[in-house]
Amino acid sequence: MSATAEAASTYTRVHRRTNVRERRAILSGLLFGAPWILGFLVFGLIPFFTSLYYSFTFYTVLNPPSFIGLRNYANLAGDIRFRTAVANTLYLAVFSIPLTNIAALCLALLLNMRVRGLAVWRTIFYLPSVTPVVATAIVWLWMFSPQAGLINYFLSLIGISGPGWLADPKWAKAALVIMSVWGVGGGMLIYLASLQDVPQSLYEAAEIDGAGAVDKFFHVTLPMISPVVLFNVVTGLIGALQYFTQVHVMTGGTGGPADSTLTISLYLWMSAFQFFKMGYASAQAWFLFIVIALLTIFVFRSSGRFVYYAGR
Repeated sequence: MSATAEAASTYTRVHRRTNVRERRAILSGLLFGAPWILGFLVFGLIPFFTSLYYSFTFYTVLNPPSFIGLRNYANLAGDIRFRTAVANTLYLAVFSIPLTNIAALCLALLLNMRVRGLAVWRTIFYLPSVTPVVATAIVWLWMFSPQAGLINYFLSLIGISGPGWLADPKWAKAALVIMSVWGVGGGMLIYLASLQDVPQSLYEAAEIDGAGAVDKFFHVTLPMISPVVLFNVVTGLIGALQYFTQVHVMTGGTGGPADSTLTISLYLWMSAFQFFKMGYASAQAWFLFIVIALLTIFVFRSSGRFVYYAGR
């Protein structure tokens, strides 16, 4: 009986020491993570729920918010400029996402051929994606100049009179899509890494079956990298629906000409910091959040028919 009591006492002491060590480890982890946790609460979680509350209020910053229910969301449906912003944003997403992914994949396929100076070419293609967005927008603003821009100059060399680009409502959105294709370096590297992970044995088996280069791409390469394609499409979708910095810099924050480049994010910024309609801007932000969430869920739900995961 005494031996049993002694064993129980020993177990209790060991268990107590273990609990003390676990508590100290948890406390140390929380202390190390405190800066991030505090930053997330102050700059992430609290503003997240605060904006949700403001979306149901009339709030101009200068006066306390007053609750108005769903009126801000109802006003979105009747706001012509907001509908224009939604249409412009969807236009940019529909055209920029496929073009940027195709361009990134083509560059990755070229760089996967083990050409001479591969590291140099990778660096050259990747540099645009790490260039500051404001600097990039200013450079492209000059390149799209109808009179002194390089694009219209090169078009004139082959006898084509270039359009007004950002000065022409018909071409302004197309100019933004062209500019988005230029910065595909990040997606290119992701595709390149996935291409290098495709087993060579699959290509050898395809060659034995008489498959050519095109067949190998569509029946071996594309299925094997389809999860990466899904990742780039989803991240591109989220980024395209939040298009802001480039159009803000290149149009001076106006979304011109004639609102042809007005996006949801830019109109949200205008509502909040030009018109001081913080409640209305919060409603726009939550509309954008819901649209992004629904489209992302739709893409994931529909990806089962197109995405192949090895081993499943």
